[in-house]
Amino acid sequence: MIYFDNAATTLPKPNGVGEAMVEALNKFGNPSRGGHRFSLDGARIIYETRELLAKLFNIESPLNIAFTQNSTMSLNMAILGLKLELGDEIVSSTLEHNSVLRPLYKLEKLGVEVKFIDSNNIGNLNYEKLEKSITSKTKAIVVTHGSNLTGNLVDLEKIGKIVKNNNLLFIVDGSQTAGVFPIDVKKFNIDILCFTGHKGLMGPGGVGGIYVSPNIDLDGYIVGGSGSHSFDHEHPKTMPDKLEAGTPNIHGLAGLNASLKYIFEVGVDKIREKELKLARFFYDEIENINGIKIYGDFNTKYRAPIVSLNLGDIPSSDLALALEEDYDIATRSGIHCAPLMHTDFKTEEQGMVRFSFSHFNTREEIKIAVEGLKELGTNI
Repeated sequence: MIYFDNAATTLPKPNGVGEAMVEALNKFGNPSRGGHRFSLDGARIIYETRELLAKLFNIESPLNIAFTQNSTMSLNMAILGLKLELGDEIVSSTLEHNSVLRPLYKLEKLGVEVKFIDSNNIGNLNYEKLEKSITSKTKAIVVTHGSNLTGNLVDLEKIGKIVKNNNLLFIVDGSQTAGVFPIDVKKFNIDILCFTGHKGLMGPGGVGGIYVSPNIDLDGYIVGGSGSHSFDHEHPKTMPDKLEAGTPNIHGLAGLNASLKYIFEVGVDKIREKELKLARFFYDEIENINGIKIYGDFNTKYRAPIVSLNLGDIPSSDLALALEEDYDIATRSGIHCAPLMHTDFKTEEQGMVRFSFSHFNTREEIKIAVEGLKELGTNI
């Protein structure tokens, strides 16, 4: 099968990821829960993984990175751990995934005002409106770096300057861009960065992380074993223990360690360059197909390798099924956990079919998808 669902999770994983996980299953003990070699080996691989991520995101101290299950868990920690109160405001956008939206809706129930800045007709954020929405009650801005629906990127540097000028906190969802696009927490004034390991970082599922600036005091809502300060009634207050409790996913982190080494070996720039070339080739080949409707901003080359589309009035689920059954192509149909974007595009009923590319994909695979869409388009 031809796999074009990399925005959901990358497939295949780089060579070495599975092997590293198997080695961890057989050779690593419980990290930081013992002084023997098996425990220490596990602790070392976890710390090395923090170091690799710190290098990738230009984070000064690896200890400011805590590991989680995924971006969703990280974003819940970030948004609900800010200690916002009745009357406070937080600004976000309609580009967001439900992993941002649903924690924000919980804040609304607590009396926090949430402002969603909408996008224009090609899905780009309105920065002027965002800046004008800030008041003396605004405490933070939370945005995705890249839309999982359109592939449009948000200008983190521009928002980072707005954040700094207004003395706000800046939370970034890096789910679709980490490992493919440069994210510099210092340059962009990012206070909290949330990411997952199984998308652009090409690691296994069930592993994610959160970077928290040393100036931020997040409430940790998970408490328990930490391997340190065992007589204390309260969970440790220092990072990363503050946001980590219980036995970590050492096997998943070993896989993430291997995928990060692969990314550094190949180079983030080279990975991005190939993925963007594949996405652009696909777009150029399909834009004039009968009945095709493509969503997002393709006037810029700097965008996530995602192309979402519809074909006539065909329900997105039916189109995805036809691509799978007739052409052996895997895509993603539906709402993609991004309901506000579908409201902006008025595709709440039809949804969209999303093609998302990895640098393991080839032009030959894309040509097959193009021919399939052309044939389907002739039947409209």
